[in-house]
Amino acid sequence: MTATAPNVTVRAWRDLDPQARDLPGMSLGTFPVTPQIQQVDRLWDLGVRHAELDTTVDLSSDDPATHRRAVDRLCLVRDLTARAVSVDWDLRLSPQESAQQWKVLSHLQPPRTVTGLDDAEGALHAWRTRHYLCKLVWRQGPGFVQIRDRRWGDLRRFTAEEPRYHEAIALLAQGAHHTAVPADIVEEFTAEHLVLRVGDLAWWLPYRVSRWLQEAMAV
Repeated sequence: MTATAPNVTVRAWRDLDPQARDLPGMSLGTFPVTPQIQQVDRLWDLGVRHAELDTTVDLSSDDPATHRRAVDRLCLVRDLTARAVSVDWDLRLSPQESAQQWKVLSHLQPPRTVTGLDDAEGALHAWRTRHYLCKLVWRQGPGFVQIRDRRWGDLRRFTAEEPRYHEAIALLAQGAHHTAVPADIVEEFTAEHLVLRVGDLAWWLPYRVSRWLQEAMAV
């Protein structure tokens, strides 16, 4: 079972244009939310089109509580990205990780700042200029799960027909202890950069797309 997640606080606006946010009626105030897809749907229904996270997503810490906080906020960024809601958030990466770690997260709305890399500004520029919706998505069909990944420049497609893959995704979606999911599935997803390990937590990276930019056959 996934641990109960603490609330995350987001500030919200009706418009993503920074100049429009100061106009009367554009601010929707501050919301305490839990990082679940139902909460993101609720924000969308309330008219939220731009959100700001309350604290930095810190992937550089060895503290399990910090790992949980980071995954909770990544869940919100992922699911808001799927809704094409713009997000102001800040990311701190671990210097011990690969300098390409940002690419694993590059399907998400680009952060406001990135720290922890030697060339953080270069990574952030590349992230912003190469980002588009639907870079890493998954869908469930009748009897299968399919993932489409364009983070590396080409289209990589993965299809799984066994029900246990969908069960694993359900567990990983909010971030679960890696032992809660069959080890072979975690290893397979991790090898394909579909799961991010944050301490003992394993977190599902793809989102279920809510808004297509192109016809589904072309994505």
